[in-house]
Amino acid sequence: MSLLRSLFFSAPLIAVSTIVLGTVSLIASFFDSSGNTQHSVARLWGKTLLAAGFVRVRAEGLEKLDPHAPYVFVANHSSYMDIPAILARLPHQFRFFAKKGLFKIPFLGWHLRRAGHLEVDRSSPRASLKTMSQGARVVRERGVSVLLFPEGGRSPHALREFKEGAAYIAIKAGVPAVPIALVGMRRILPMGSIHIRAGRAVLRVGDPISTKGLTVADRAALNQRLYEEVSRLSSD
Repeated sequence: MSLLRSLFFSAPLIAVSTIVLGTVSLIASFFDSSGNTQHSVARLWGKTLLAAGFVRVRAEGLEKLDPHAPYVFVANHSSYMDIPAILARLPHQFRFFAKKGLFKIPFLGWHLRRAGHLEVDRSSPRASLKTMSQGARVVRERGVSVLLFPEGGRSPHALREFKEGAAYIAIKAGVPAVPIALVGMRRILPMGSIHIRAGRAVLRVGDPISTKGLTVADRAALNQRLYEEVSRLSSD
């Protein structure tokens, strides 16, 4: 019954929601170049996807965040439902880094590009550095937070080693890095599956880690600390 509900109710509703709200986001982008309105539309999209999948996500630790301060959010990544969950429950304006392939998907890709989200370019070390520097500039000059999944993609099992991009951006932008853990999402929509299982998950926000006084040479140590914090938060 759960599989049938996922295939014939949740999946079609998710598709329709993506098309409708992606179109709304595209139209809004012609009137708001900041991306803030598009982010509000994306937040509604995230809530819609959670409702369509009968998924409830409880947020913990939001009181640790200054609603007016920019951050570099660092999260684990185990499911396609992670982004809708973070959009729905994290009450901050933020932009995230996404694989180039996502920008090619109709409606979703249009929203990503027009809302100011950033493409991850891993074609070479120089291209990756340029992408990270662009992210730091967005945070520093526009005062907008960014979200990264430093594992480099979804993980089917345990937390994978973090890449140093998030730590680099936080240090270059001079803003705190915030570890975030999503717990329970891997069971709701496992990697490689299209079966969305109804259930509950938790989004845990850790203590912001100050980057004051740090230099780019400290990025490995900050990266390791972020890994340890996300690992601790993601334990059931």
